[in-house]
Amino acid sequence: MNRSRKVIVLVMLIVLAVTLAGSFMTRGVMAYLPFLQARKGNWTGAYVPLGVVDQRPWQTAATLAALAQSAEEKKLAREAERLADHQVDQAFSQYLRQAALSKTTLSGKALALQQRVNELQQTVKNDEARIASLSAGAGTKAGVVSNASDLEIAKEQLGLDQAELADSIEDLARESGDQRVKLQQELAARQAAMMRYRENASKDDGQTAVASAEQYTTFAQQLSTWRSLRKRKELIAQAQQLAKADVAALTGDEERMKAEAAALEAKAPGESPSERMERLQRLSAQQNILSILHDRVGAQQQLVDLYGRWGDQVQLQQKIVIHLILQSLAMLAAICILVILAGWGLQVAMERFVRDPRQRQTLRTVLNLGTQLVGLLLILLIIFGVPRQMPTILGLVTAGLTVVFQDFILAFCGWFVLMGPNGVRVRDWVEIDGVGGEVVQLGLFRTWLLETGNWTAHGHPTGRRVSFLNGYAIRGKYFNFSTVGQWMWDEIKVSVPPGTSTHPLLKGIYEATVKITEGDAKMAEAEWKRVTHEEGSLQFSAMPSVNLRPAGAGVDIVIRYITRAGVRVETRNHLFAMIVDLMQGGSKEDRNLASLAPQGD
Repeated sequence: MNRSRKVIVLVMLIVLAVTLAGSFMTRGVMAYLPFLQARKGNWTGAYVPLGVVDQRPWQTAATLAALAQSAEEKKLAREAERLADHQVDQAFSQYLRQAALSKTTLSGKALALQQRVNELQQTVKNDEARIASLSAGAGTKAGVVSNASDLEIAKEQLGLDQAELADSIEDLARESGDQRVKLQQELAARQAAMMRYRENASKDDGQTAVASAEQYTTFAQQLSTWRSLRKRKELIAQAQQLAKADVAALTGDEERMKAEAAALEAKAPGESPSERMERLQRLSAQQNILSILHDRVGAQQQLVDLYGRWGDQVQLQQKIVIHLILQSLAMLAAICILVILAGWGLQVAMERFVRDPRQRQTLRTVLNLGTQLVGLLLILLIIFGVPRQMPTILGLVTAGLTVVFQDFILAFCGWFVLMGPNGVRVRDWVEIDGVGGEVVQLGLFRTWLLETGNWTAHGHPTGRRVSFLNGYAIRGKYFNFSTVGQWMWDEIKVSVPPGTSTHPLLKGIYEATVKITEGDAKMAEAEWKRVTHEEGSLQFSAMPSVNLRPAGAGVDIVIRYITRAGVRVETRNHLFAMIVDLMQGGSKEDRNLASLAPQGD
């Protein structure tokens, strides 16, 4: 590893460490119920209140209901939503009554705003009375037009006065600390939100726990479901703890309200009738608030019990999924055992029927690889299942395999070409990609040759066995010298020194060459005639030729003749012997040619 790669690896390790640490520190933002956790830093969950009234019971129930899966869970979730909704409604009712009981001493700006509110309330009443009077007078025929105009003006004035009254009431509530206006606004917003929630709520109960668990057929789905159930069980336990804390808080409020009510029941000495009436009214309101508090405590206690039953249901579903996970693990173990046993059994059978050590080793490798691939495929199917987009995946796999195995596909198709009338057979003499030899085996995908080197020049086997994919029959070229077109022109060159009588020698060589190659020439002409479908004279001649060519120290005699590829060497040797005999058996002048050596290519 060079220096630059070391630096890159070091930088990436630093980035990895920093990002992992930051991810751990900011994990709180991913909490489903952040208000159930203690705040620890700026990146951890914290409860953001919606307003004056604590609506966490409803937030918790709605969040958990969205995570419910089975029919049993959804039934418990709807019950939790009902109880939480009732508890929050009662909280609004309690807070409104408590706000009505609270009395504050107004002074300064708040007192002026109270007087302004009183004046505007009286003005609104006067506007409503005027509208009623004008509406009653609009029924007479006289002054219909003027009454109608006055009525519209009165209505517009009423709208302006009511808007000013609403603004003054809000200013008074803000200045005096009265929460009733804000509570009414929060209650209206909640009622609107609840209406939308009920309209969009799903009516589908889903399947039962066992039926829904059966759809998790793969090991990966089962593990994911188990983690989801574990997380949901933790959330439900946290919600139950929150409900218990609310029960304790509400119980404390109830005890405090009971003490205040007991204090109000005691009659103060020297109490006037008006003071007694006010005390009894406050006592009645306190009793109503106590009743509401008692109802809230009961609803919250029911939520505690319901979250307990919900947690038990999730735990049961978790056990069902664990059962399925154990089954999947058993299947994976069984597949591994079967793969090992199948590989061992096939190897034992192979050793009994195959005696060749090399073939046995090859088959052993193939069997091991095949059984392992089958086992791996089955394991992947159990873990991930059958892909959903099977046609698309099959198309992509087929295209990929076609690209990867295109040579073997061409080789298989080339085998049919080689089996044709102009193909190749065992024991044929062929040349493929510049390699010549005799065909010893012809398979579906490969052709094996016993190489003879440049056999047209030597014709001696090299002892090597050469293999070619049969694709050469389609996209390459090959020469078969054992079928049609097995004839070839060969050439011999003899150097004659200056001063030698070449014409008698030239005539003798030509006559001897014609005599030696006469049979091959006739056969070649007949075959060429059959191939070219010519019935008349041949377009080509197979007669030999003997020519003279100037050379540096004399002349060269070039002999060209037709011969079969398989007997080329024998024909050349025969012609060499004939030339030597001609040189030795000629005239005295020609005997000088005895020292000449015939030369080939």
